[in-house]
Amino acid sequence: MTTLDTTPAAPVAAPHALTRAWRTLRSSRTALIGLAVVAVHVLVALLAPLLTSYDPVANDASQALLGPSAEHLAGTDQYGRDVLARVLYGGRYALGVSVAATLVTVLIGTVVGCAAALRGGWFDDVLGRVLDAILSVPSILALLVVVTALGTGPAVIVLAIAVVYVPQVVRVVRGAALAVVPMDYVTAARARGESTWAILRREVLPNITDVVCVEFAMRASWVVLLISSLSFLGFGADPPTPDWGLMVAENRTAITVVPLASLAPIIALATLVVGLNLAADGLSKAWGVDRIREGS
Repeated sequence: MTTLDTTPAAPVAAPHALTRAWRTLRSSRTALIGLAVVAVHVLVALLAPLLTSYDPVANDASQALLGPSAEHLAGTDQYGRDVLARVLYGGRYALGVSVAATLVTVLIGTVVGCAAALRGGWFDDVLGRVLDAILSVPSILALLVVVTALGTGPAVIVLAIAVVYVPQVVRVVRGAALAVVPMDYVTAARARGESTWAILRREVLPNITDVVCVEFAMRASWVVLLISSLSFLGFGADPPTPDWGLMVAENRTAITVVPLASLAPIIALATLVVGLNLAADGLSKAWGVDRIREGS
């Protein structure tokens, strides 16, 4: 008589996953360059008080609309605020809110996507129809609806980003988890009577870490752009908060007089997004994660 072997195959342990991630970074020049660019942005944002002596929100009408000089390296805006100081401090808002929103989005999307793959049946079918309904609404429209109804502020922006991007993360993670669910170690865990959460945490998540990491890097770049777009439209950061999108909106009418007041935040935003995209592309190629096939 044959008996069912309930000994699970060893999934990828967390330390092994971290080791593999480090080896991947070392082998991918694209990922290293992207992460280096992001790291520079993080350092600049953290060290902003040491890099400039100007208050990013202090107005000085006598210094308004000045060009680059030894005193103001990037000039001043229409309110007399130092442009360089606002760009340096603007990275704090962009990175802080973006990281928080991306973490919440990927965390919720990963848990729901794995649960859908494990449970299947009616839960997966109903969830799929709900996701289709949400994804049918344009992202920027959904964002505007949420911030219009609930107001502005970092917490509301994080919620709005989650509403927009959680369905997309769920689809990607669900697709990756479906490839793990039929494995012997998952079947053995079910035979032992382990809960869905235990199977998700011990058997599924360690084996889709690469997909989740790539998804985080890719979503982060889109989140940065969406948050800046909201600020540009007047639904994000409130004046006089130093924020790149808000800076472009405030200074676009004076772009012919003080072009750096608009160009400096655009350059900062562009380099951050490029860095995040390079990191995502490098990791996806090194790990063999097909972002198109996964539904991203």
